Amino acid sequence: MPDVPTTRVEAPARRPRPVHTMQVLRREQLSPHMVRIVAGGHGFDSFEPNGRTDAYCKIWFGPDGRPLDGSVSLEDLREQTERENWPVSRTYTVRWVDMEKRELAMDFVVHGADGLAGPWAETAQPGDMLTFGGPGGAFSPDPDADWYLFAADESALPATAAALEALSADAAGHALIEVGGPADELPLAAPEGMTVTWVHRGEAAPGAPLSEAVGALAWRAGRVQVFAHGEREAMKSLREIFFTRHGLERSQVSLSGYWAAGRTEDAFQAEKKTPAGKVL
Repeated sequence: MPDVPTTRVEAPARRPRPVHTMQVLRREQLSPHMVRIVAGGHGFDSFEPNGRTDAYCKIWFGPDGRPLDGSVSLEDLREQTERENWPVSRTYTVRWVDMEKRELAMDFVVHGADGLAGPWAETAQPGDMLTFGGPGGAFSPDPDADWYLFAADESALPATAAALEALSADAAGHALIEVGGPADELPLAAPEGMTVTWVHRGEAAPGAPLSEAVGALAWRAGRVQVFAHGEREAMKSLREIFFTRHGLERSQVSLSGYWAAGRTEDAFQAEKKTPAGKVL
């Protein structure tokens, strides 16, 4: 038989997300462990919201522990410096965008000197610059869902808060949010039919109280949409609850690890493609 010619269709290359450099306008202490940075200025002109309630951006930090100020492009920095001094990114949710005021807010979990972005956010001052790419994101509340379930820790609290605000007035369901203790609770705007429960971690392992609370939840009738994001191992335990115990379809569930206990951000990101790093 003659050879049959084949045509190979290449998948379209993923377009790089736009990079923006904005100015810190103000810093707000929301709780002992949560800081809000509101940014804007001329760099806001290039930012286009994507309509997702879990919209996120990747902030680029230099070796001095501060965000890049936009004076040199990422590409030039990589060409001009040794690899060990290349900028590194940290991912943060866009809590809200105000197109009229030309401002956006990102909330940071802070634990003293631990981490990279948290210590910067604790000391950020108006006039400081930050460079970030985005937005990305994939979740929005499904208006056809019968009820909603949100399960989050502090890392996913901004995205959960944004989603609660986006629900219709007649939405019903539960939001279970794990935080360290009562001082870490934040005021949230949610429809009357949404029950918001704060789960206090105390000295327990991160994610364990949240998993227990979700497991004990009285399951409602009807089709649920789930948004569950937080510590990686906790999300794996929730995976069993959602798919094995309750038989949910993959399309009903947004499930992701935002961080992993005992891992730096760089190690966590490197593990994402390994069996240990996969949640779904």
